[in-house]
Amino acid sequence: MVDNDERLARLKEIVKTYLPEDVPIEAVEEESNFVTELNINSAHLVDIILDLEDTFGIRLENEDMDKMQTVRDALNIIDLKLLDKK
Repeated sequence: MVDNDERLARLKEIVKTYLPEDVPIEAVEEESNFVTELNINSAHLVDIILDLEDTFGIRLENEDMDKMQTVRDALNIIDLKLLDKK
């Protein structure tokens, strides 16, 4: 099982690709909102979802995407999906 720090590091690595130039990777914290704080647009949010599915070997549904407002939300959803796989 991947621990929370490793999941956060993997998530940051994915998000880094989609951050606008004016948002540094250091700004990505668990409380960060993808849209309002990290300025990630909805198209890139979909890309992040697809990358998360590939990276963690999980399947995210539309309702998961709707709930994924912050980095912590994403981590919680990843946790739940990984538990469901067991």
